[in-house]
Amino acid sequence: MKNPLFRLAALACVLPAMAHAAMQAPIRVILVGDSTVAPNNGYGDALCARFTPAVTCINLAANGRSSSSFRAEGRWDKVIQLLKDGGNYSASYVLVGFGHNDQPGKRNATDLVTQFPANMARYASEVRAAGGTPVLFTPLTRRTFIGPNLENNLAPWADAIRKVGAREHVPVLDMNTETYDVVQAMGQQEADTLAVEPPPAKLDKVQSDVNKIEIVTEKKSAFDRTHVGAKGAHLFSGIAARELKAAVPAIAPYLKPEAK
Repeated sequence: MKNPLFRLAALACVLPAMAHAAMQAPIRVILVGDSTVAPNNGYGDALCARFTPAVTCINLAANGRSSSSFRAEGRWDKVIQLLKDGGNYSASYVLVGFGHNDQPGKRNATDLVTQFPANMARYASEVRAAGGTPVLFTPLTRRTFIGPNLENNLAPWADAIRKVGAREHVPVLDMNTETYDVVQAMGQQEADTLAVEPPPAKLDKVQSDVNKIEIVTEKKSAFDRTHVGAKGAHLFSGIAARELKAAVPAIAPYLKPEAK
């Protein structure tokens, strides 16, 4: 049996933390973005899991959406409606980030010079008008190396977001710079472990049932160097949480301590 004094000492350490959590005024965090934040292949749900129970975290990010198509499909209307409906929250933070599907060649591409910055600024201003607090974030780096160097073809979109944030006085989580540095240090092989699935074998030999001849086909896989699995989501959500603490100090008490 443990010493009663030991139990009392342990309880004395735990109770203040429990009381603090209970006293936290409830806040809401809404995530808006593309597939790199969306459930199943992004880091958004992992970020939501890093908040204390006093936070209602809603991940509205969606696969394949750009800064234009998210609004055009009516998805942004849901965000504004949530803000206008209020709720028992002392504050509502809306985290918005795009870029991957705004690039040339994508189905929902936007112009980097005109449309994209205007779209991001408009998101921020409309959050404020609806009573929320906007926070912008730059896109995750893709994880393709050219020789020893990681390619960062999303840098111009990240730069555009940083400029919008400075001009509109909106906090910016610089996920692009932070994730680039981390992935560059990993190298290609380790970076590939952050994907939804491991890299497939280049060729998969299968046997034809009809002619009994061996043919070679390429195996289908969910592997790519943009989306993330559990390991990548854990890593990148940790970066997002640290960026959030620094950029928006008011949210810091609502983030769980990092596991050591």
